Amino acid sequence: MIVISYVAVGAAVGLFGALVGLGGGIFLIPVLSLFMGVPIHTAIAASLVAVIATSSSSAVGYLRHDLSNIRLGMILEVATTVGAVVGGLVATSLNREVLSGLFGVVLATVGVYMIVKQGKGPPESADVKRGDDSRGRLGGRYHDVRRDEDVVYGVRRVPFGLAASFVAGNLSGLLGIGGGVIKVPAMTLAMGVPPKAAIATSNFMIGVTACASAFIYYSRGYIDPRVAVPVVLGVTVGAFAGSRLTPRLKSSHLVLALATVMLLLALQMLLAAFGISLR
Repeated sequence: MIVISYVAVGAAVGLFGALVGLGGGIFLIPVLSLFMGVPIHTAIAASLVAVIATSSSSAVGYLRHDLSNIRLGMILEVATTVGAVVGGLVATSLNREVLSGLFGVVLATVGVYMIVKQGKGPPESADVKRGDDSRGRLGGRYHDVRRDEDVVYGVRRVPFGLAASFVAGNLSGLLGIGGGVIKVPAMTLAMGVPPKAAIATSNFMIGVTACASAFIYYSRGYIDPRVAVPVVLGVTVGAFAGSRLTPRLKSSHLVLALATVMLLLALQMLLAAFGISLR
């Protein structure tokens, strides 16, 4: 039964993770550590393996719809990978309470920020001003299935994106969340990338980021196959389904749902950091 539970949890977080471009780790770790009794370092390790599966599975659907901006993703991934290695080295030396507290703070901060900025990002159905990327070297185009029209956009504030990607990679290695929790808001709110393209590009990047961090957790013996294998199986199925649904959903609804879940999980993680459980 516990194996079936791991598969079911993996499928649920894989679906939602693919829908919002965060790889599922930001939901998987609180569920495993708070509700299923998995040690947080083991949960983070399993999450990193699951993030790799999420990225690989959902990438197929996103590439089919030309949503992923490969050129932008490759540039941002350089800074992200460096941050992931640094974060992974630091995380293995921290205790459970500190990690839970850090996770809760990150969740709450980003959740509130996304709610406050809701509706202020670039439109998903109109040309976006090119900003710093005046020649469109990093810009992209995709067809919005829901609106049945093409979306053309440019990319601005690339240095800011690189800095945010380093922070995202650091959080990935530190907390096992893939980094999308930082990269999606940064691309959407600061770099001028439409939400759907930002989600798809984030999914493209998080697999590489997670590989860098997962190796560190593996070398420290934190990857437990009894947890990681069934979780990854579920995540793979859920992520593929999520990537097929994203082009047909309204981005604002995805962002609002994401922020709400993040705030609820943040409360749980902050309470756990002080030894308080709501189970």
